[in-house]
Amino acid sequence: MTTLVRKVLPLVPGLGVTLAAVAVSYLVNLVVPVVSALTAAVILGVAAGSTPVLSEDVRAVVARLTKRMLRVGVVLLGLQLALPAVLDLGPGVIAAVVLTVVVTFFGTILLGRLLGLSHGLSVLVGTGFSICGASAVAAMEDVVERDDSDVATAIALVTCYGALAIAAVPLLAEWFGITGTDVGAWSGLAVHEVAQVVAAATPAGAAAVTVAVVVKLSRVVLLAPMVMSVSVLERRRSSRRVDGARPPLVPLFVLGFLAMTGLRSVEVLPASVLDVAKVACTLLLAGALFGLGCGVRVGRLVRTGGRALLLGLLSTILIGATSFVALAVLG
Repeated sequence: MTTLVRKVLPLVPGLGVTLAAVAVSYLVNLVVPVVSALTAAVILGVAAGSTPVLSEDVRAVVARLTKRMLRVGVVLLGLQLALPAVLDLGPGVIAAVVLTVVVTFFGTILLGRLLGLSHGLSVLVGTGFSICGASAVAAMEDVVERDDSDVATAIALVTCYGALAIAAVPLLAEWFGITGTDVGAWSGLAVHEVAQVVAAATPAGAAAVTVAVVVKLSRVVLLAPMVMSVSVLERRRSSRRVDGARPPLVPLFVLGFLAMTGLRSVEVLPASVLDVAKVACTLLLAGALFGLGCGVRVGRLVRTGGRALLLGLLSTILIGATSFVALAVLG
């Protein structure tokens, strides 16, 4: 017992800080629904990480704990994805989703290369903007060669530009004469976090919000194959590295995500279980993003310069334009 206490005791401060941050983030989302718990968690993490509030020992514990929270959270995310609901969108919309994700992902990587940014940062930004924001960045960071500052920068960019999209999509939709569920489909394709998607689609009505969420979750379905594909490519790249470090062929949490998606799709779980799993997923991912936010140093982000901000802007324009054209032609 004494040995167990000695092992657990050093974890208590970091666990306490993480649980407090998760609770505050969740409460913020309840009071201000347009601000997702994940966004609030990132902001809290950045605030904590950019000040000397946390000791290095506590930061290390938070990083260890939240990495585990991320993996479990991504697994539970699979329970929100019912493949029959995605298929009900129709082949045109599904094709638009795939095209938008592929073009945004590879287009962002190309833009990052042209801007002289690192491969790791470009991949993380491409993943976050094309799939599902900060949680996608967090899922990808284990398999791509990157610096910690790349993760922090990518999360800051998807949070910033995702928030701007909440206002931009409804305004542009009105300008282009898009109404009803078409606004929902565009919001689901062009905006990052689920809460941000809901906020962007709300002015068009309840039906638009329903379509927006399903389209958004259809992008999340592509998270697993994207992470696996990048992992395979990174293994080839790492075989040429001096240290020989190689990412896993298929991360276990990605397999768990796929298993949960399959379980959700066969509709064997009661609604009460799915509701609990959804809340647990939100809390776990909020904890994970708080931990990643703690690694952000505002001064370091400022020194990154305008190239990263320009990449975020160009990627935002890319996903907005690609999704608009794809829906117009295929949807």
